[in-house]
Amino acid sequence: ALIPDRFPGQNFDQIVYQAMHHQMVASALAVKLGHELCPGAMIGCMMTRLCFYAYTCKPEDNLATQQRMRGIYRYVDIQVFGEYPRYLLKEIERKGLHIKTQPEDAQILKEGTVDFVSFSYYMTSCMAAQTDGLEMSPGNTVNGVKNPYLTSSEWGWQKDPVGLRVTLNQVYDRYQLPVFIAENGLGAVDKVEADGFIHDPYRIDYIKAHVEQMKEAVKDGVELIGYTMWGFIDLVSCGSMEMSKRYGVIYVDQDDAGHGTLARSRKDSFYWYQKCIATNGEDLEG
Repeated sequence: ALIPDRFPGQNFDQIVYQAMHHQMVASALAVKLGHELCPGAMIGCMMTRLCFYAYTCKPEDNLATQQRMRGIYRYVDIQVFGEYPRYLLKEIERKGLHIKTQPEDAQILKEGTVDFVSFSYYMTSCMAAQTDGLEMSPGNTVNGVKNPYLTSSEWGWQKDPVGLRVTLNQVYDRYQLPVFIAENGLGAVDKVEADGFIHDPYRIDYIKAHVEQMKEAVKDGVELIGYTMWGFIDLVSCGSMEMSKRYGVIYVDQDDAGHGTLARSRKDSFYWYQKCIATNGEDLEG
């Protein structure tokens, strides 16, 4: 990952924002080319959709939440609307940065907008203008203020199925494009029983609750076109860099040190998810 120490004497923000511009132009070019090569194809983008609630009804907490959410939306705003949002332009101006562009970049961004928006969703947390003395909770790439109304996973991520409905509505209201949930799941420690079975009702409960909220969002009017859980098979967790934080419905015999046979076994959640898929989410019973 890029860190400021690797660029002594340089404006790190300038490097980051310039790279962002190149990435957005490259994305637009890829979308445009994809449409030319496959007429009628739907090409989307993806974001890590963090969801923050204001910690209190204080106006300052709500303002801090609004500002934080803008930081989450900014890239997709460009990919959907084909131009930099005004709040991002003002941010670049306040930082005293100058993004080098080519004359054709604006037209490329306009012509390379996406057809749908996908996102990952695992948890929610709260946002406060002042966090001194408040308990924090870890999450997907960032920390937030702990929500006292939610339970947490073994790694402290707060479980919030209703937050997925909130997120689906917010994303759809903002972009008015079909949405796709590309990642959603529960990292947990799984135990292999003496008979070889892996019972993980906690994972079934997690996914079931989120699918139920997806249905509610569809009733709200959200055009939800797909869902894929993270991840189908156990693998090293990107967040904690360990194998013991398992997400899959298929168990892999390997420990954090890389020891194991790599043998694969179906967990209880495998059979539940198989039925869930076969019925398009209609049969959610364990």
